Amino acid sequence: MHLPSLFATVTFLLSTRTWGVAGAKTFVVPHTAGKDDAPAVRAALASYRSDSTILFQKGITYNILTPIDFGTLTNVEIAIEGNITLPAEIPVVQAIVADSSFPGHWFKIKGTNVTLRGTPDPKWGWVDAHGQAWWDAMEQTNRPHGWNFQVTDGVLKDMKLWKPIAWNFALSGGKNIRAFNNQIHAKSNSNGFPFNTDGFAAGGTNLLIEDNMIINGDDCITVGNGANGVHFRNNYCEGGHGLSIGSLGKGGQMSSVQNVLIENTVMVDELYGARFKSWTGGAGLARNITWKNITLRNVPFPIYITQNYWDQNLGPKPNSTSNSSTAIDTFNFINFVGDQEDKPYKEGTCISDPCWYYVEGATGKEVIIFDLYPGTATNVKTKNILVRPQTGAAPRVMCDPTTVTSDPGFICQNGLYRPT
Repeated sequence: MHLPSLFATVTFLLSTRTWGVAGAKTFVVPHTAGKDDAPAVRAALASYRSDSTILFQKGITYNILTPIDFGTLTNVEIAIEGNITLPAEIPVVQAIVADSSFPGHWFKIKGTNVTLRGTPDPKWGWVDAHGQAWWDAMEQTNRPHGWNFQVTDGVLKDMKLWKPIAWNFALSGGKNIRAFNNQIHAKSNSNGFPFNTDGFAAGGTNLLIEDNMIINGDDCITVGNGANGVHFRNNYCEGGHGLSIGSLGKGGQMSSVQNVLIENTVMVDELYGARFKSWTGGAGLARNITWKNITLRNVPFPIYITQNYWDQNLGPKPNSTSNSSTAIDTFNFINFVGDQEDKPYKEGTCISDPCWYYVEGATGKEVIIFDLYPGTATNVKTKNILVRPQTGAAPRVMCDPTTVTSDPGFICQNGLYRPT
């Protein structure tokens, strides 16, 4: 099936599906001032894991001071109409995460026909993780992941996350999920940078992620291994690391990502626009991936593909003689408009010298960088790339003609951008 018809079918089914929770049981989460409200939720789950609503009431700020693993749910709605606060003390959270009983995320949800929702009310439905203190301290030890939503037939809507410590929504392993009208506000009000505050981790099947606001310090979306049928549209991304596929192939991993459409998205103050990243020595295939109708403002790397990804947190860039990586087949970059940040800058995640995003030989004017291995990439295309450096300089590209097998939509060279 061709990409447009595939996504027309998936998007129609997820957008028009009648989502509802059968049954009339409702558990209203009780609140005790100054106490942890999570134990009451965990105690009630035995009676409310099916055909139920679990309600955090409007007008109450709940203390969820320990993680909640909801287990496997069937026909359940989790409604966060009140506010939620997590522990403010860094050592308290670190001790919980370090304990062997930690479920991997502060909130862990599995099951079938599950809705996780907040409220459209701008004053309520906020989840405050007090991430600013972690960013100011540059503390990266024993940080919790936020929300694991690994369900089949799920809805994630109207959630509002305030100052999350790090990773936010993980949909990996989920199937038939629609996530919309959610907000992530991981913006620092100091020089402390919100490391690893990824927006959506999308390694699932048939995922529709639309109409969300993601202000963070890492990938707006990261489409990981196992993804098939991911549609990300009509979203706003600010401050992070772009619309990313990967990273794939770490440690020689066999990876698979197929049928991804990312479109109609605004990128402001992002380090990257469209981005693919795979590790040297990896294996597998990333196939049928399209980024289109992308608006960029103040973005240093508008289109960036690398098969030489590395993680600065693990040490210096590795020396490798391997020429293998996750293979690329049918990538499309269509209708990119806006401006490129091409003046000297230092992005907040830079803790190495040179910075992890340094590209040897680059001038800072490259609107397209293809860092590919020979024989690993086929049918990579660009069309209507109307991104210009802010200084008024002529846009450039970096591309080794020995690594492309067909016309990529511009003259493949290290030089001026010349569309074909």
